[in-house]
Amino acid sequence: MKKENLWLVYNEEHKKKLNEVCSRYKTCLDEGKTERECVASAVAMAEKKGYKELYGALAKGETVKAGDKFYAVKMNKCAVFFQIGRKPMSDGMRILGAHIDSPRIDVKQNPLYEKDGFAYFDTHYYGGIKKYQWTAIPLAIHGVVAKKDGTSVPVCVGEKEDDPVFVITDLLVHLAGEQMTKKATEVVTGENLDLLIGNQPIEQSEDLEKEEKEALKANILNILSESYGIEEEDFLSAELEIVPSGKARDMGFDRSMILAYGQDDRICAFTSLFALLDVSDTVTDSTLCCLLADKEEIGSVGATGMDSLFFENTVAELVAATEKDSQLLVRRALANSKMLSSDVSAGFDPLYASVYEKNNAAFLARGLAFNKFTGSRGKSSSNDANAEYIAEIRKIMDDAEVMYQFAELGKVDAGGGGTIAKFMARYGMDVIDSGVSVMNMHAPYEVSSKADVYEAVRGYTAFLKA
Repeated sequence: MKKENLWLVYNEEHKKKLNEVCSRYKTCLDEGKTERECVASAVAMAEKKGYKELYGALAKGETVKAGDKFYAVKMNKCAVFFQIGRKPMSDGMRILGAHIDSPRIDVKQNPLYEKDGFAYFDTHYYGGIKKYQWTAIPLAIHGVVAKKDGTSVPVCVGEKEDDPVFVITDLLVHLAGEQMTKKATEVVTGENLDLLIGNQPIEQSEDLEKEEKEALKANILNILSESYGIEEEDFLSAELEIVPSGKARDMGFDRSMILAYGQDDRICAFTSLFALLDVSDTVTDSTLCCLLADKEEIGSVGATGMDSLFFENTVAELVAATEKDSQLLVRRALANSKMLSSDVSAGFDPLYASVYEKNNAAFLARGLAFNKFTGSRGKSSSNDANAEYIAEIRKIMDDAEVMYQFAELGKVDAGGGGTIAKFMARYGMDVIDSGVSVMNMHAPYEVSSKADVYEAVRGYTAFLKA
């Protein structure tokens, strides 16, 4: 079933709203290049809409009633937002879920070294990347350094116009004969993804012993001390992420697309949050929820990943506050819920058509993409949504005149990937994978259609209101 290009059906009012949504979205991408930054941005937007921090409110003895809005944050790297409905939570919630981590390069705990006239940060890549794509492009450093005195120092270098940037070097083509014969997985090794950060030795002084042989390293440490008040040992308790430098940009002569880092999966995270906040002035029957998870790119593990108990524990707190402290009611609240687990789909690329099955591929500018199943090859690690729930979703979207498509990641044996859906499905709730199609997935810069961003917000809003 061929879906029409959205640009052919939008009127001027649609295009006006589309541009407003996409402008907000690009700002969110610029402000949120790490999980911590995404959470901070999301919380700021929610607080403007009247959301309160849940655990603080409960500690003050505040009652929880229909129309109240709360959020909870775990380790500053994942967050969940609730708008309390008229019905008991044990009747089920309507949940929008996405992840806010993206493939990147992390700074190691003992990172700083110098070699043959250059200073480097030793690194470890995060998530599935083509390592060669991260060389020879301008990079920025984002993150936080936690000090022993209990303070934390935010770090963001490489984004302002007058900031320095950084780079991972590559071999010049004139000497790359042997390199060019290697498999793509071996062209650049993980240990060669080190970040070039300096070339100037510190000036000799009384503080630098004559025997000092690491004058480059000493200069970097001096700069870090003066700029951030941190010392070398503070790297042990730092979370520093290396990401592409620069803002999200309009792409194409027609400005129909967006080129930016981290659209997997912040394109679904922010559009889900937009939808929730856009209905915040309406008291709904069901409790509404937007869940922004961490660690999806490495299996949803850890205290901030979807496989943790953070979400379940937070639901338990709300059930206790609105009904009674009952594990059975918590189980009912989760089992009776309905969810859109939103993650990006592989947008069909005509230059690489051989890995797609065209009739079941997601196309840019064709609307919100639903995936009955994800997983790899024989649906391994997949949530396989049931037919009845899919029919319900189709009706919701059709009634709201939302454009959508159904897709798979690619040809059956070509590969695959997972989402957070399987972790939520274990509660017995209805879950289906949904999201926005992107090109260049997991590359430093990914491509999306503005039309799909707008249509995602419309689709998520329709789901919440159903």
